[in-house]
Amino acid sequence: MGIRTEIVMVLSVLSLVISMIMQGAVFENNSAIRQGLPNIAAALTYTQNNVKTITGYNLERPLSIVTRHSFSDTIQIPFKNIALSSTSNPTQSTDLRGIFKQVENSIVQITSKIPSSAPSAVNPQTPNATALGSGFVYDNQGHIITNGHVVGNAKIVDVTFVDGNRYTAKVLGTDIFGDLAVLQISQNSTQQRQLLSSLKPLVIGNSSRLEVGDEVIAIGNPFGLSDTMTTGIVSGVGRLLPGAGFSIPNAIQTDAPINPGNSGGPLLNMQGQVVGMNTAIISGSDTFSGIGFAIPSNAITKIVPSLIEKGYYTHPYLGLSGATLTSDLAENLTGPLAINLKGVSVGTITKNAPADKAGVHGSTIDQYAKKHPGDIIIGLDGHNITRIDDLISYIDLHKAVGDNITLTVYRNGHSVDLKATLTARPSPLAFLITRATPPSPIPSPPRQPPQIPIPHS
Repeated sequence: MGIRTEIVMVLSVLSLVISMIMQGAVFENNSAIRQGLPNIAAALTYTQNNVKTITGYNLERPLSIVTRHSFSDTIQIPFKNIALSSTSNPTQSTDLRGIFKQVENSIVQITSKIPSSAPSAVNPQTPNATALGSGFVYDNQGHIITNGHVVGNAKIVDVTFVDGNRYTAKVLGTDIFGDLAVLQISQNSTQQRQLLSSLKPLVIGNSSRLEVGDEVIAIGNPFGLSDTMTTGIVSGVGRLLPGAGFSIPNAIQTDAPINPGNSGGPLLNMQGQVVGMNTAIISGSDTFSGIGFAIPSNAITKIVPSLIEKGYYTHPYLGLSGATLTSDLAENLTGPLAINLKGVSVGTITKNAPADKAGVHGSTIDQYAKKHPGDIIIGLDGHNITRIDDLISYIDLHKAVGDNITLTVYRNGHSVDLKATLTARPSPLAFLITRATPPSPIPSPPRQPPQIPIPHS
């Protein structure tokens, strides 16, 4: 029994030694996992605490894997996926937070009183409604810029900053065609003068560098919810946005949610620069349905200085309406070049306008109600154009009142060069339809293509 007991004891000791050696090897092999666990835990915490922020960056799938698997299962592959994602997306979220903190003190809420109905003999006092919109600081002189439809016909508005301080501002200038307005914060009190010294203007970026797919940020006051930030991408560029009788060219299309109250707020790139001003949505319910539009920052850069200096901006005017040439419009054209012709079919000509004086021919309708095409504009100053968008954008970006422009038109099988001198746009009253109710802070463009109503130039 003594020998047998000693043998059992020796075997037990050997077994214990072997077990300790094997466990030591396992611990060494798993040291990398142990060292990585804090990072993994951090990734899990980030995902759970910021699920609303990162859902848009496609982290839902890794997150769902984690919640479906046990801890031992997720150590192998799903954890690696989350760890890889967390190396980039926390930076993305940090960037968004940083951009918001960088610009929040420069974005304002704008409120103004507008008549809700016409006064009558029974009720001579006109009740007022409050129009709500957004805006942002343009410079250190107290200039705030916003949409023209936010201020309407108001001369004085209230401007409220993120800290809750409210100031009075006068409407310095408006551009009804470009839907832009400039406000000037009053300097009547010490508090207001101190504000001017602390203003931080937003940096205006170059909207022409935007491409479809670029990430953008919209900040404003939708439905009066101040300091709201939403994100999305540029879903289209170079859009024509129907305006006050004339289309606004080069509008930016975005899927970043914007709603009533966002009008006039900035659309920012990922460097925190203003690349547009949130202006309109396409919706059947006056709420966001996936397509929003912003006035490009290059238009702001061009128009706002004139609004500050003179109170208005003069747009160049050609005096014609037209539409992109389609197969239906081209079927009555003659000549060898008509088959693959691209350009702008001229619709109507304004009498004594530059296009009329240059000899441009508009379309006609015969006694049988059949439409006969007029001139087809195929070039401007030697540059080929294919769409009505090209014509409007070229004049808006490169021309001013008094400039000459050469129109190359296709007429009766031949190309002809016509020279015109641009004048100032006439009053928009002839192009506007009277509205019975105040405009929505985010007006919805019509469902029809921008050619309806036919764009004017």
